[in-house]
Amino acid sequence: MKAFIIDRYAKKAPLRLGDVPEPQVGPNDVLVQVHAASLNQLDSMLRDGEFKLIVPYKPPFTAGHDVAGVIIRVGAKVKKFNVGDEVYARPRDGRIGTFAEYIAMDEVDVALKPKNLSMEEAASIPLVGLTAWQALVERAGLRKGQKVFIQAGSGGVGTIAIQLAKHLGATIATTTSAANADLVKSLGADIVVDYRKDDFEQVLSGYDVVLNSQDSKTLEKSLRILKPGGVAVSISGPPDPEFAREKGLNPLLKLVLRLLSAGIRRRAKRAGLRYSFLFMAGNGAQLAEITALIEAGIIRPVIDRVFPFEQTNEALAYIEQGRAKGKVVIKVR
Repeated sequence: MKAFIIDRYAKKAPLRLGDVPEPQVGPNDVLVQVHAASLNQLDSMLRDGEFKLIVPYKPPFTAGHDVAGVIIRVGAKVKKFNVGDEVYARPRDGRIGTFAEYIAMDEVDVALKPKNLSMEEAASIPLVGLTAWQALVERAGLRKGQKVFIQAGSGGVGTIAIQLAKHLGATIATTTSAANADLVKSLGADIVVDYRKDDFEQVLSGYDVVLNSQDSKTLEKSLRILKPGGVAVSISGPPDPEFAREKGLNPLLKLVLRLLSAGIRRRAKRAGLRYSFLFMAGNGAQLAEITALIEAGIIRPVIDRVFPFEQTNEALAYIEQGRAKGKVVIKVR
């Protein structure tokens, strides 16, 4: 089968389109014929080697973290799905590879595709939808009446997180450019800060939750807009000791991550806040809950562009510019 392959960790290196064997199907697996996949900043960071210590893959391996397609084979122990089911997923770490014609995934990572979405729309959802869910629902416990600051509201995670936070009953502030202000307001943002001319720290205060997706300087500023008891969930680092425990990392890496996050954890504790690093995980049950919200019209996908499969490298270069509104998708079939 055709697939886009990472041959070695290298910054900005193009993926190689080549032939790889069709995936083996284990007893708990479904084999999915890929119709569409979407791209994420995580794909670029993985290729660049930024996560090779904590999420080790041995090159060459197939890239891609989001998929929508049709099941064409099921393992002997699969109970929830049948051949012909239209599904979508974010495969678990260690089993990625959605930039390909086929992928095998554990059934617990998979959910039925929302009936009201196309394959391309569905493929845009899993990673960013699960990131928003795990950050706002699981880590932050966001509740009705609370205030949440979601950075980069017109990005992939931001467009979904705003809609989820609105459903949860929160008041939402976000950052974006003036050109994207109407978009984020249409998704549910109450306060829009133009990051090109205003400093959010001077505009916002007394927040319960921050979803940080930017650099360490922005994270430190974000702590200062939280009220005591607030929580900062960061999807851009630094990783913390809890993440090291979850991943079962070796003692040396645990020490490294403890030191990397020591400063921000210390500042958070001093201010009476909680800091939590999130590296989202595939979860079919949570994705099914997101499906229900999509089919109810509460969450809708936001897609910037759709590229043909053969132009996956061009699509990756496009998202690396950092100006996409919502998600960028590749049409595989």
